[in-house]
Amino acid sequence: MSTQTELNTITSTLGEVATRITALVESEGPQMESDVYSELVAAERTIGALLRRLNRAARRI
Repeated sequence: MSTQTELNTITSTLGEVATRITALVESEGPQMESDVYSELVAAERTIGALLRRLNRAARRI
């Protein structure tokens, strides 16, 4: 598998994870414990940053 293909697959998978976390935060956020909510929001932001970095790397190939 080429590096470009591998990065596309990883980016796609992480995008799906990010979408699921966002949906969870938006739908269940008000009912969550505040520390759980905070951790999920932090994870959402971290995945977003990782996606941006992976997309930059993919553009350089």
